[in-house]
Amino acid sequence: LDPQAIERVREQAWPEAENTDELHDGLLTSGFILEKEATDRAGETDEADQGEERAPDWNELFDELVRAGRAARISIDSARSALWVATERLRELQAVHPSSVSSAPSDLTVPNREDAIRELLRGRLEIVGPTTAAELASTLGVSEEDADLALAALEREGVVLRGRFTPGATILEWCDRRLLARIHRYTLDRLRAEIEPVSAADFVRFLFRWQRIDPEHRVSGLEGLASVLEQLDGFEVPAKAWEPDVLAARCSEYDPALLDMLCLTGRVAWARLSAGGNPAARPASRPIRSTPVALPLRQHLGSWLAIVPPAEAPALSSYAQDVLAVLSRRGASFFTDLTAGSGLLATQVEQALAELAAAGLVTSDSFTGLRALLTPSDRRKPLVTRAASTDVRRHRTVNFGIEGAGRWSLLQHESANSQAAETELLALTLLARYGVVFRRLLARESLTVPWRMLLQVYRRLEARGEIRGGRFVAGMQGEQFARPEAVAQLRAVRRAKEHVELVVLSAADPLNLTGLVTPGDRISALGSNRIAWRNGVPVAALESNEVRWLRDDVNPEDRLEIERALARKRISPALRGYLGMTG
Repeated sequence: LDPQAIERVREQAWPEAENTDELHDGLLTSGFILEKEATDRAGETDEADQGEERAPDWNELFDELVRAGRAARISIDSARSALWVATERLRELQAVHPSSVSSAPSDLTVPNREDAIRELLRGRLEIVGPTTAAELASTLGVSEEDADLALAALEREGVVLRGRFTPGATILEWCDRRLLARIHRYTLDRLRAEIEPVSAADFVRFLFRWQRIDPEHRVSGLEGLASVLEQLDGFEVPAKAWEPDVLAARCSEYDPALLDMLCLTGRVAWARLSAGGNPAARPASRPIRSTPVALPLRQHLGSWLAIVPPAEAPALSSYAQDVLAVLSRRGASFFTDLTAGSGLLATQVEQALAELAAAGLVTSDSFTGLRALLTPSDRRKPLVTRAASTDVRRHRTVNFGIEGAGRWSLLQHESANSQAAETELLALTLLARYGVVFRRLLARESLTVPWRMLLQVYRRLEARGEIRGGRFVAGMQGEQFARPEAVAQLRAVRRAKEHVELVVLSAADPLNLTGLVTPGDRISALGSNRIAWRNGVPVAALESNEVRWLRDDVNPEDRLEIERALARKRISPALRGYLGMTG
């Protein structure tokens, strides 16, 4: 919580009194006020009001209340400041300190000691803001154990909340629920006010860093690839585009063997999550290269499948029905087991698996299974290039055979155990993916829930101080939320020295936000399309092998460079087999 917000609320909660009636009301509400507190605040008021009309002296007002029999000054012991108490609350103080209160109105009910402490501390908490049990016990002159019992009773009533509210606090604090809500609101207002929104172009430049597209932020190795897949958890991309266009753009020297390792060790899975189109239409015999496929973390696979309502059973070929029956009966099975169990030829089983994968019904242990289904059979043999002596890397062989896929298994679309849990998972995943989240970004997602449900999660996370709310990107309507580290990086991007940044991405990439964040038309998220960005602004697109210019202010020299960048596409030698390329 913001220290200034805490002090502001303390000032607001402290009683204001310009006459005896207002001071009497303040004493009734607060239970008691220390005489030292009243005297100190009177001195502060005198200093603040120099040259202005003098504020009423609380000591004079209190003396008038005492003479009228409406208040009393109670001294517990010589080491403590005297207490100012309204006459109506003397019975409570008498129950706590019977030796200090000589007389009280006889028409008032005498409460028991525990109830009296609870009610006096209830009033005290309404005016002091966050405080500790030790501080409350000291002001009332009771033991800390007595204060703890009273606070626990108030907590059960929902009146107070416990926590560490003051920055740097190491001791448990207590605060009136109403005051704490106000402190939260002031804290959030200040945090939101201090954020200066960035332009859409700067947001895109930030995303290039956030999602490791920028060369300086690319990752390498097994754990680097795992971090990329964690960020893209649940996002669907055309099957052909995952490795050469999406992962290779984020990983230096991308190696497909690393993806297989993540799949085989149970950290990542592959699956078509979204509905497979018209259920009455027969799926393609082989997953077309534009089939949307996700690489979810295996621990989240069930949650993503629960978000998507299962589609009606598609019309399957007899081969696919036979293989589906074997998987339903035996569970996860190797390719040879499927061949033996179904009585089909190997090519027929392969055709059936392709059909089931296209319909979003099966997956395999390894990504090799999907590669095999995408690779024509004549290219699924070990490849050895002719110029072997010129480059050691050209000795590599690539085998995307169906036998190397591991086990094949059914994807189970189960009902969500907890809609709130699935919604929170999606909300956190979107924050990890984009750093900053607003409603318009949902148009790029195939898995989603209503924005109003995500808002409930984001507002709760903001209230807990885990994320920030505010206006981070200019021109985007509605509420926006960001991870704290994303806010810092946004500021760094905005302050960065301007230089030409040319980035070329596949239109299938998750960062194809044309028409959503940037102005202009949407560019179809096809793996064959490519987009050139300059300083976060889309300037050209390659569609159907033709360059379409999105801006008119690109000079001829830059146009030539951009056209070359759009046409140039580096492919890892290990991927060329199923991409239809040779060495």
